[in-house]
Amino acid sequence: MPSLKDLKNRINSVKSTRKITKAMQMVAAAKLKRAQEAASASRPYAQRMSAVVANLAGSMGDGAGGPKLLSGTGKDDTHLVVVMTAERGLCGGFNSYVVKEARRVIRELITGGKTVKILTVGKKGREQLKREYAELFIGHVDLSDVRGNDYTDAGIGLGSEITQRFEDGEFDVATLVYSQFKNVLTQVPTAQQLIPAKAPEDAETIDLQGAIYQYEPSQEEILETLLPRYINTQIISAMLESGAGEQASRMSAMDNATRNAGEMIDDLSLQYNRARQAQITKELIEIISGAEAL
Repeated sequence: MPSLKDLKNRINSVKSTRKITKAMQMVAAAKLKRAQEAASASRPYAQRMSAVVANLAGSMGDGAGGPKLLSGTGKDDTHLVVVMTAERGLCGGFNSYVVKEARRVIRELITGGKTVKILTVGKKGREQLKREYAELFIGHVDLSDVRGNDYTDAGIGLGSEITQRFEDGEFDVATLVYSQFKNVLTQVPTAQQLIPAKAPEDAETIDLQGAIYQYEPSQEEILETLLPRYINTQIISAMLESGAGEQASRMSAMDNATRNAGEMIDDLSLQYNRARQAQITKELIEIISGAEAL
């Protein structure tokens, strides 16, 4: 049985841990509010961009002869999987769920005989995936320099790198795996095709009501300019969604840790009081026994 000193030290240690987890919970809650606002503000722009691309692509038929970012290379042999996770841990199962979805996508591609290349965004995803797929890594994006919710530079840089790799013929299809923020308790791991550009199935469409539009410049020239911006927009939006999900998961995880620490302190305090009472009783018995002996 632990001594009174050992129990006292453990109680003090858990109290210190509870202070830390409580502080982290409060910081995550403050960051979550800003991250959630930023993610919500980006959605209308991303959805409208998807609608524009979907309508322009639809007006060109199946995309044959269109920009390469839309029509693809005509092959489906090499896939780039972009895995977006957090830069830091202590956020529950947030990173693990994204990595689990990425593993599913990678295994399906490998089973189908495809060549897979992996580009990671965020340190935690890289740490988990390198145990199995280190030989498939071709790049990494460090988000440690990002301040607040300003992912513009990081998103544009990543979008430009992916686009350039596609132009250089390094892959045929690019898929982004990230966590989509729903609410404080729900983040959904999502796999979204980036290249060839493919608007989400639920993207808003515009009813032209039979009208025929003539574009100046042509649809192809518009798409040539629009598609790189569309890819950048989807990446930045995914970063904002992932950032909000990370803070929500961290707040929830630190709340659970704080409550668990409180329960542990109660249990240890009970053990300490029982041990102290037993020690006092033993000392009283020894004193009384000694007095009777005299």
